[in-house]
Amino acid sequence: MAANMYRVGDYVYFENSSSNPYLIRRIEELNKTASGNVEAKVVCFYRRRDISNTLIMLADKHANRVSLCSPEETEEESETTVEADLTEKQRHQLKHRELFLSRQYESLPATHIRGKCSVALLNETESVLSYLDKEDTFFYSLVYDPSVKTLLADKGEIRVGPKYQADIPDMLPEGDSDEREQSKLEVKVWDPNSPLTDRQIDQFLVVARAVGTFARALDCSSSVRQPSLHMSAAAASRDITLFHAMDTLYRHGYDLSSAISVLVPLGGPVLCRDEMEEWSASEASLFEEALEKYGKDFNDIRQDFLPWKSLTSIIEYYYMWKTTDRYVQQKRLKAAEAESKLKQVYIPTYSKPNPNQISSSNGKAGTVNGAVGTPLQPQSTLVGRACESCYATQSHQWYSWGPPNMQCRLCATCWLYWKKYGGLKMPTQSDEEKAPSPAAEDPRVRSHMSRQALQGMPVRNTGSPKSAVKTRQAFFLHTTYFTKIARQVCKNTLRLRQAARRPFVAINYAAIRAEYADRHAELSGSPLKSKSTRKPLSCIIGYLEIHPAKKPNVIRSPPSLQTPATKRMLTAHTSLSILGKRNYSHHNGLDGS
Repeated sequence: MAANMYRVGDYVYFENSSSNPYLIRRIEELNKTASGNVEAKVVCFYRRRDISNTLIMLADKHANRVSLCSPEETEEESETTVEADLTEKQRHQLKHRELFLSRQYESLPATHIRGKCSVALLNETESVLSYLDKEDTFFYSLVYDPSVKTLLADKGEIRVGPKYQADIPDMLPEGDSDEREQSKLEVKVWDPNSPLTDRQIDQFLVVARAVGTFARALDCSSSVRQPSLHMSAAAASRDITLFHAMDTLYRHGYDLSSAISVLVPLGGPVLCRDEMEEWSASEASLFEEALEKYGKDFNDIRQDFLPWKSLTSIIEYYYMWKTTDRYVQQKRLKAAEAESKLKQVYIPTYSKPNPNQISSSNGKAGTVNGAVGTPLQPQSTLVGRACESCYATQSHQWYSWGPPNMQCRLCATCWLYWKKYGGLKMPTQSDEEKAPSPAAEDPRVRSHMSRQALQGMPVRNTGSPKSAVKTRQAFFLHTTYFTKIARQVCKNTLRLRQAARRPFVAINYAAIRAEYADRHAELSGSPLKSKSTRKPLSCIIGYLEIHPAKKPNVIRSPPSLQTPATKRMLTAHTSLSILGKRNYSHHNGLDGS
C-alpha cells in the first residue's frame, strides 16, 4: 500500500513509451482535472542519453575535476566520491546513475507512474559506490537547460572539505606592523568603547527617524508612495536610517551636536532610502513573478526579468521583502492552496503486458514489465539470440530491444535495468559508450549511421550466424545486350523522350516485346549494317599529299559586268552544296573526274 502511494516531493519513474527507458521526474503538484483524472506537475531530469555529445564531453570534464578524480589527487586535496580503482563495469554503470537537473516543468498523467526512485545532489563526502549499491538511486551535479542546450554547475552545491575552509592568519605580536594591504580589508564603522551612553545613542536615533519622516514629507515621490504619516514614519524607521545615524556618529567622533548638524544640512534634511523604497510597484511585481518561477536563483531572475538591476540590489531586496506583510500574505495563500490540492495519490501496480514481450514456446506471456519484485518463473530454454547485455541464453521472459530489423532481445533482468537506468547492464565496445564521436554531430555522417547507434544502443556481436548490424545491400542495374538492341529497334513504339515526360505512365512491355520479335526475325537473315567510321586525319592528309587539288579556271568579272546568266553558269559549273559552299570531295578533287 505504501509503495503505491505517491506524494508531492517524491522522485518517480514515468513511462511514456513501451520501448524507451523510464522518465525520471520529481512531483511538484498533484492536480485533479475536470474529467476526474489526476495530473502531476513534475520537474524534469535528463539522462546522459538525452543530451548532445558536446555536453556529454563537458559533463565528463566536470566529473574528472569534481568526482572522477585521478589517482594523483590525495585526500587532503579533495575528499572524492569515486575511488581511482573502479572497474570498467562500475564506471559504465555509474554513468547510468548520473542525471541532469532542469528548470523545466511538465504535466503528466499520474497513471503513467511506474515506481519510486531516489535522486540526490552529488555528495562529495561519501563514496560513489554507495549510489551503485542502492537500487533506484541517482545523483546529479549539473543543471541542464534544454532551451539553450547548456550545462551549468548547480548553485546549491554543498561545499564541504578542507579546500573550502578559510585560512586564519596568526595573531600579530604587539609592536609589529600589519603588512597586509589595508584597502582590501574591512573598514571600521562603529566603536563599542564610545563616550556616549546607551540613552544618548537612543535619543540620537529618535532624532534621526524624525528627520527621516520630515524628509519623506518634503519629497514628492515619497509622499505618493506613503500618503499617510504612519507609513512615512514606518519607512523612516527602517535599518537604512539607523545605519546612517550610527555611521554619522562614528565619523564625527561621537559628538552629538556635530552629528545632528550633519543630519539637517543647509539644503534640507537627509533622506535615506533602501531597496524597498527605490523599487517601483511594477518592478516588485516582476520580482515576485520571477521568484515564483526560478526560486532563489537570483542570476536567472536578473537575466530574464530585471536586467537593469544589479545582483546586489536584487539580493538585498529579497531579504527585505521577506520582512514585509506582502511576503506573509503570499505565504498564507500558498499554504491555503496547498491545503486544497491533492497531497498524495494511489496508483496501483501496472500489470498490463508490454508490447515488447516475446512470447515463450508455450504461447504464454511471461512476467510483466514494471512489476518490481515479481517472483521468477522456472527458466525455459528459448531458441534464438542471446541477451544483448549479459549474453544469457535462459530467462523466464524475453523482450525485443532495438530496431525491429536487428532482432535483438534482452532477458528480464537486463530489460528492467534498461527501463530504469537507460543503458545496458554490461559495458560494450561501442564508440558511443567509450567517447562521444564528433562525427555523430555531422548530419552527413549521421545519415549513414545505423539506427541502433543513433539511438544510443550498443552494437553487440552475440556470436549469432547473422551479423549484428544488417548492412544495406547495393543495387546495380545491369542492362543486357538484347535490351540495348531493343531500345534501338523499337524506337517508334518505346519513344524514350516522350516516356520520360510522363514518368508515372506504364510502358507497354508486351507491345515492345512483340515488335522486337518481329523485327528480330526480319533482321536475323541479314546482319545489321554498322555505321561507317570516319577516317583518321592522318589518312586524309596523306591522300591530299599524293593527289593535290586542281584549281578550276574561273573567269571573274567585275561585279558591274556580271549578269544573272553568268551567275547561273558559275553555279552550275562549281556545283555548290545546299549551303552555297563547295563540298569536301569537289574541293579536293575527289569527285572522280
